[in-house]
Amino acid sequence: MIKAIIFDFGRVISAPKPTSLFRSYEDELELAPGMLNRIMFGSDAWQEVLLGRITADDYWHEIGPALGLRTPEEIEAFRRRYFADEAINVGVLDLIGQLHGHYKLAVLSNSPPGLEEWLADWEILGLFDVVVCSGDEGVTKPDPAIFELTLTRLGIVPEEGVFIDDDPGHVEAARGLGLHGIHYMTAEALAGELDNLLTSEGGSAC
Repeated sequence: MIKAIIFDFGRVISAPKPTSLFRSYEDELELAPGMLNRIMFGSDAWQEVLLGRITADDYWHEIGPALGLRTPEEIEAFRRRYFADEAINVGVLDLIGQLHGHYKLAVLSNSPPGLEEWLADWEILGLFDVVVCSGDEGVTKPDPAIFELTLTRLGIVPEEGVFIDDDPGHVEAARGLGLHGIHYMTAEALAGELDNLLTSEGGSAC
């Protein structure tokens, strides 16, 4: 029987940012289309901060010049704007609210250190029994170790957990360990897949 639901954070619990928003950043920074994501998430610095080897402050000050930000003040101003544009995925939050109290809930995210503070700022930390952040643990998905750590903290075996992620490779890694896996596309599709899975496994539908 399924006892726990494990959610990715970025582009699942947090809403995906529209392409138009990235284009507005790039227009202001005078970057070519697609360059912002390459600089921010294709850099060695991103991999280092995801593993907790550098701080989030170090990360932003390392990539700032590549974004055309010349002073600490310019870097901090853009950083604040970038995070101010982050938003909760309302459909997924509604689903989490329905599941809360019926299943153990967890977040498992490749994220810089301090994800619990982000969840607390959004006033949703209390919905989760376990939060596992790669930047705090020094290991990232799809390494089996971070899945196993999450299962241990939840006190379940793989067959008792469902893992939800927008990255199909991470979902396949979870399935390889025996977890039920759902590739996230939309909140509506997720609700339907979870209903079917929980019902077939003898649990309560969401």
